[in-house]
Amino acid sequence: MSDWSIADSNFEKHPEKAGIGYNPLIVADPPTCPVNNGTECGDGHDSSEWKGEFFPGIPNIKYEGPSSKNPLVFKWYNAGEEILGKKMKDWMRFSVAFWHTFLKANFEFLEKLGVDRWCFHDRDIAPDGNTLQESNSNLDEVVALAKELQGKKIRPLWGTAQLFMHPRYIHGGATSPDLGVYAYAAAQVKKAMEVTHYLGGENYVFWGEKTMSLGYQTLLNTDMERELDHMARFFEASIAYKKKIGFNGTLLIEPKPQEPTKHQYDWDAATAANFLRKYGFIDEFKLNIECNHATLSGHSCHHELETARINGLLGNIDANTGDPQIGWDTDQFPMDIGEATLVMLSVVRNGGLAPGGFNFDAKLQRESTDVDDLFIAHVAGMDTLARGLRNVAKLIEDASLTKLVQKRYQSFDTELGAEVEAGKANFELLERKAMEWGEPEVLSAKQMLLANI
Repeated sequence: MSDWSIADSNFEKHPEKAGIGYNPLIVADPPTCPVNNGTECGDGHDSSEWKGEFFPGIPNIKYEGPSSKNPLVFKWYNAGEEILGKKMKDWMRFSVAFWHTFLKANFEFLEKLGVDRWCFHDRDIAPDGNTLQESNSNLDEVVALAKELQGKKIRPLWGTAQLFMHPRYIHGGATSPDLGVYAYAAAQVKKAMEVTHYLGGENYVFWGEKTMSLGYQTLLNTDMERELDHMARFFEASIAYKKKIGFNGTLLIEPKPQEPTKHQYDWDAATAANFLRKYGFIDEFKLNIECNHATLSGHSCHHELETARINGLLGNIDANTGDPQIGWDTDQFPMDIGEATLVMLSVVRNGGLAPGGFNFDAKLQRESTDVDDLFIAHVAGMDTLARGLRNVAKLIEDASLTKLVQKRYQSFDTELGAEVEAGKANFELLERKAMEWGEPEVLSAKQMLLANI
């Protein structure tokens, strides 16, 4: 990167206030050319003097209601409206991903969209250098700018380290058979956690495929037990460092079954929960569930969310989906109202997601090339989830779904049922009851009625 001078900032003088070691940060604006402002951008241009807009034709997105035909307004998402005891913005806690689209324009985009959270990968906002020190310096420059641009109203929902594009991670990061790669991965995660903390991030994410490179192509050359133990020691070190620097955010793991490896160790929510429980980390992590990854693992998104929720692990939702006809991670914006209703049903049952939320780790499809497509996609995704929340409120008010489920399990709402659920009914007792009652009557599960509700 450039040879801009390092400013003697308060952060540099007092690194202990950010809870991290000495990390010089560049506080000058990088020499970025204005977008479509009709001026020249030559040597010595000071981008801080430019007060124009990156999206001059796009207004701040407002709520107009379902009858509106304007694609650049919310029809279902009304941030301040209270539903089921919370404002919609507090149920959703929306965040926009930094890496798929833009740099400085990101913060104007957030303001116009009415979103006050963003999220990032370290290497997607700042490039690798020739050395670890240079990479850290590159990241510091961008982080200093991001700190200035986000101001006091915007903060990261989460940050993370990207450990999969560089050739050094071809055999993995935290599960690499090479100790040098393992150490490099640890150093990169350490730095990413520091800058996430410095920027006021609320969570830190470990992706199986992107931020940890966890998995294998064949077991013939893999010591699976040793790799899982190494992964556990890596997570153990991350927990310790989080506490050392005073980062109070939640550590999140995002399950994914495949890609780039054939089999990843965090295959799905149940696998991740089992790993956390085995190694004693169940109270230190939560899960970041992505609907597209649920599809790849052979589950519905609702299944993955409920698995996380009932294990006390639902912490964040990666708000993208995939095409069921395509066998890879396509990162599409959520548009299925039925699926969104089930997603929000899990969120409501969970009592919300805070300090997590919904992040749009999604991107435009290749044929959508206009600038306003970026806004339309986010608006549609936010509206879809908001409509799902409104549907859940109706389901709860109507109570039909609740009553059907209660009726299905009503035989356990008896004295013997209570003994079974309390672990007090042995096989001898249950055998006597089976002989006394005879052949049980099997009732309909009413799936067709449920589908109509």
